[in-house]
Amino acid sequence: MRRVSYLYLGVAIVAEVVATSALKASEGFSRLGPSLIVLFGYGLAFFFLSLTLRAIPVGIAYAIWSGIGIVLISAVGWIWFKQALDMPAIIGMGLIIAGVVVVNMFSKSVSH
Repeated sequence: MRRVSYLYLGVAIVAEVVATSALKASEGFSRLGPSLIVLFGYGLAFFFLSLTLRAIPVGIAYAIWSGIGIVLISAVGWIWFKQALDMPAIIGMGLIIAGVVVVNMFSKSVSH
């Protein structure tokens, strides 16, 4: 069950990143296509997050969700929308990744 829960969490994270990217492209919900992607993507993201919470504690799941989501959406912004990342942003994201790794590898809240 634990591996499936992490698969669900991965799907939730990717769906949220796609939805957030489409949110930028929707231009304040003035463009129909990206707006529909936003609604579908967030719905899918929260559905799979709810499945994740059956086996992974909410605090741990949300820490992973938000940490990986921040890094991925920043990468999308940098690559797709040509938004610059300065050194403090890169260092901060490195610390976020380190935090997710520490939680998953060493926390007793996450059973392996």
